[in-house]
Amino acid sequence: MLEELLPQIRACQLCAAHLPHGPRPVLRAAASARLMIVGQAPGTKVHASGIPWDDQSGKRLRSWLGLTPDEFYNEEHVAIIPTAFCYPGTGPSGDLPPRPECFQHWHPQLLPFLPNIQLTLLIGTYAQRAFLGKNAKATLTQTVEAWQDYLPRYLPLPHPSPRNIAWFKRHPWFEREVVPTLQEIVQATLPG
Repeated sequence: MLEELLPQIRACQLCAAHLPHGPRPVLRAAASARLMIVGQAPGTKVHASGIPWDDQSGKRLRSWLGLTPDEFYNEEHVAIIPTAFCYPGTGPSGDLPPRPECFQHWHPQLLPFLPNIQLTLLIGTYAQRAFLGKNAKATLTQTVEAWQDYLPRYLPLPHPSPRNIAWFKRHPWFEREVVPTLQEIVQATLPG
């Protein structure tokens, strides 16, 4: 049962030896959730607060979705399940990739307990490759451009990080075309 699995995940030490800041699994889920948000892994602010998307990326993501913080953090409706649950540390060009052990070990156990998910948002390359496999395109941009091909089950998105401002400027079609449709789909997915 999900009520038994979530405490196990939150107490996980699987990658402890590889996490410079120690394990702190961050996720939210309930069996009733209809929307699932899959990003890469928590960043430093989320590691400190224990609240997923508790940073500038989260503000932009909530804006894209057209959700208030209360709606976004209502785990009865929205499951927030990163590819890996702990902050992986920093590398030469930003955060390190999510630890693969987490996805391989926990996702197969967790996802069957989320039977009501109607839409999964795949945020960033790691989430897209993990869930789409060979159906992901060669680049994040190509995958996001083909977003309609993955509906109704998945909708790939770029990461809303402030570090991606250049991507948003180079691809204005995303906020002009995808975001309004994304908001409509999210509103149709969540209970009124």
